[in-house]
Amino acid sequence: MENVKMENVTDTAQSEVESSNTVDGTESSVTDITNLDIKSRLSLTTSDVYEEPRTNGIPRQDEAKTLSQENSDDNIQYISYTSELQMPDIMHLIQKDLSEPYSIYTYRYFIHNWPKLCFLAMHEDKCIGAIVCKLDIHRKVIKRGYIAMLAVDVKYRKRKVGSNLVRRAIQAMMEDNADEVVLETEITNRPALRLYENLGFVRDKRLFRYYLNGVDALRLKLWLR
Repeated sequence: MENVKMENVTDTAQSEVESSNTVDGTESSVTDITNLDIKSRLSLTTSDVYEEPRTNGIPRQDEAKTLSQENSDDNIQYISYTSELQMPDIMHLIQKDLSEPYSIYTYRYFIHNWPKLCFLAMHEDKCIGAIVCKLDIHRKVIKRGYIAMLAVDVKYRKRKVGSNLVRRAIQAMMEDNADEVVLETEITNRPALRLYENLGFVRDKRLFRYYLNGVDALRLKLWLR
């Protein structure tokens, strides 16, 4: 299953300014990863900063607006995966936005093996967001988390649903002693890049023609230790 190409479809950030970080030989201003306040970024109770991102997601402090992650929308609840009955809702939500289809066996591979790393965002009785992840040993040494799928209903984007789902998944990985978290997303998916870079992810590698539609991918990585 390591060859399965996953895609992240996320909620849109308010700014349309692209990160200044570049790839493959182009100069960029990179901030030392040790300066990233990872725990603060991943906290579910501290305030989040809404603004245009800088390199590696380091935020500007001027004119920043804050909003509590837990109180951003009192009507949205975040729950863990508990039943096979939730599978159709997850599949329906994710398949609407993916550039390449996945079979039910792909979903079952991740969700059945790592049910504690699957979270849903619910508005009343409707599933409006979902994240699917895994956690295993990489190269016999590193305990690596992997965000396989992330999707938010188009009507609920720009409400930080995607960010909240990612935070919950990463905190669950940290509780299981994860060393790092990685994912791939289309190089053209600016909202996804902003979302993850604001959480402390950095651009690790460019994967040429990674998806079936011929689009390149960027591998993003978050170091937890």
